[in-house]
Amino acid sequence: MKMIRIPRIAIIILLSLVLAGCARLPVREEVKLDNSVPVGKIEGNQFTGIRYPFNVAAPANWQVTMKFPEFMLELGFDKEGLEESQVFIFNPATQSNVQIDFSPVSRYAKYSQKSIEWLTNAAGGSFRSEFEQDYGKDVSFEISRTEPYSLKGVPYAAKRYTTYTIKDVKREHGWVYAFAEPFQIFIIYMVLEKEGADDHPAIKEILNSFEVVEKK
Repeated sequence: MKMIRIPRIAIIILLSLVLAGCARLPVREEVKLDNSVPVGKIEGNQFTGIRYPFNVAAPANWQVTMKFPEFMLELGFDKEGLEESQVFIFNPATQSNVQIDFSPVSRYAKYSQKSIEWLTNAAGGSFRSEFEQDYGKDVSFEISRTEPYSLKGVPYAAKRYTTYTIKDVKREHGWVYAFAEPFQIFIIYMVLEKEGADDHPAIKEILNSFEVVEKK
């Protein structure tokens, strides 16, 4: 199963199709990242970006790391997709998790709140298709409406999520797609509902702590 990459891949493909129909006039300089610079640093439960301009914090009893947790492969996450992300935050007791991926945008990509919501919404169709391919159409699957979402320091963002039950464990699997010059931002999360635990407030706390900062 490789569902974790579906929203990201769908958005990239859709964005490429949109750009193909636009005048090829650059709107920014080409983004050049210095890969010799560390991605960031972790102090306690706080991640501070160095190569990428964002900060995020993990709640108490959660962990933050720049290497993907091995258990995410067992949950059906695609290894290649995980390797593209910069930060992972997870609850070791329940395996609920968040991954954050910053990718430079092309010189020609133009964003607006409308386009972000359209892309986020369209990615849901690809997610459903991949889910049904893996589990069949008889497995209960619900998908939310696409909604605007607020992230600190981010002009355009939208969120959508799905809920389903696999092996008697109910999951909420959602994604936030956003843009803050000159990066597209993918935040993908999964909540596993375990008896006696509710990780939804922690996911909200993580997203509330996320902030794109101006590079000095």
